[in-house]
Amino acid sequence: MKSNPNLSLHQYLEKQIKEIRTEVGSKKVLLGISGGVDSTVVAKILHLAIKGQLTCLFINNGLLRLSEEKQVLERFEKYGIEVEYLDASKTFLDNLKGVNDPEEKRKIIGKIFIDCFKEKAKSLGKEYEYLAQGTIYTDVIESKKGEQLVKSHHNVGGLPSELGFKLVEPIKELYKDEVRALGKIMGLDDELLLRQPFPGPGLGVRVMGEITSEKLQMAKISDAIFREELKKAKLDQIIWQYFTVVLDTKSTGIFDGKRNYNYVIALRAVISKDAQTAQAYPIPYEILSKIGERIVLETKCSRVIYDISSKPPGTIEWE
Repeated sequence: MKSNPNLSLHQYLEKQIKEIRTEVGSKKVLLGISGGVDSTVVAKILHLAIKGQLTCLFINNGLLRLSEEKQVLERFEKYGIEVEYLDASKTFLDNLKGVNDPEEKRKIIGKIFIDCFKEKAKSLGKEYEYLAQGTIYTDVIESKKGEQLVKSHHNVGGLPSELGFKLVEPIKELYKDEVRALGKIMGLDDELLLRQPFPGPGLGVRVMGEITSEKLQMAKISDAIFREELKKAKLDQIIWQYFTVVLDTKSTGIFDGKRNYNYVIALRAVISKDAQTAQAYPIPYEILSKIGERIVLETKCSRVIYDISSKPPGTIEWE
């Protein structure tokens, strides 16, 4: 952990719970959840610290993985944490039409998220003073301004001032592996803790160029296939992060004996400890071949390629 490497995670948890109780007092806190490890761990910390003073907002931006919204709502119901749900997928996708630049997409997704968050928070009719976020230390590093900017993260920066809230960020000093370990201490299930990292803008940055319904569906199906096949091969807990990317490039292929001029899908699988550096994982060819065959058949893409880039010079995500 960044601030005090000698502090155990048990001590860190106790410290955060105490600081949250002192800071928040009897006031109410809003937390936007994605269903990912970071926001869920924050939700659990806050639930332990202030329980009924916490309200979680789950905004469906239309850029989630296959069946993800159902899984998130079921998980939080199991944890006994209150969730307010808003399906804003049409609003997000309408505003992303014609947008190709990845940074512009991130900013639009962030802005629409703020607008939807404000609207939903207002509709709840409660007085909230604090906003909690699942910012981790990697997010802070990659969102530094000026020449060091790598990419923007919509959970750092101007969100609190836009909403007029004070900020609570209980895991901002932790790396991803530490966040998972903290979740384990709090009793969160392995299905969540071993869940693949997912960017705040969702599949919006795994669909290159303009986000269309065709490309988005390809991204959802190919991602589900990749995860399913790696789990079958018992590689899902060995590889640190893996996902698919739908390129904004078409190529000629053959499908059902006919010419198939369609999009290309890339596979990305890396090993890393803290996301600051990463190396491509050498998935055995027979497994790659099976994954590629299924993706072509089930998405009708023209071909599947494998990304062997390390970080640096590349980043883990493509956008």
